[in-house]
Amino acid sequence: MKVSREQVAENRRRILASASRLFRERGFEAVTVAEIMKAAGLTHGGFYGYFKSKDDLIAHALADVFTAAPAADADLAAYAANYLTPAHRDDRAGGCPTAGLAAETIRQSPEARAAMTAGLRRQIDQLSRKAPGATPAEQRRAAIGGWAAMVGALILARMSEDPRLSEEVLAQTRAWIDQAGGAPPAL
Repeated sequence: MKVSREQVAENRRRILASASRLFRERGFEAVTVAEIMKAAGLTHGGFYGYFKSKDDLIAHALADVFTAAPAADADLAAYAANYLTPAHRDDRAGGCPTAGLAAETIRQSPEARAAMTAGLRRQIDQLSRKAPGATPAEQRRAAIGGWAAMVGALILARMSEDPRLSEEVLAQTRAWIDQAGGAPPAL
């Protein structure tokens, strides 16, 4: 039975969404192609009709999750208030792909690293638009510093087995960004 173009596109979308969630939840190496296809409601045998390899899927899933992410349309403090929350910390599968997968992407294909780099550039550009600073260079510095603090804090909060310390890391990073107006100290 021939599958329509629309169904092929929908199947591909489901594979990418399932892969993205599973990769963020468990990491690239801990997830099999069979698990991804099952989560997408498809058979394992059909995988190669959509992707050349698991590495190809990883790169496409990263590119897809970053293009699907909503634009950062708030200043750094407001963005941090939404990003640095216990709910976001606890939602590894649906949370930030940068915090969930950056360290693992270092060891992935050049295509996967390029997708992660494009996501980083996009986030910095978006945050720079409303970041504090008198010049575009100052706004970009604030965006990079604020984003690095947020991602780092989320990683540390997720890593900690001590709930009080985890929440303190989130709260103190939010407070630091709020107090600094999102701007890191001048160099």
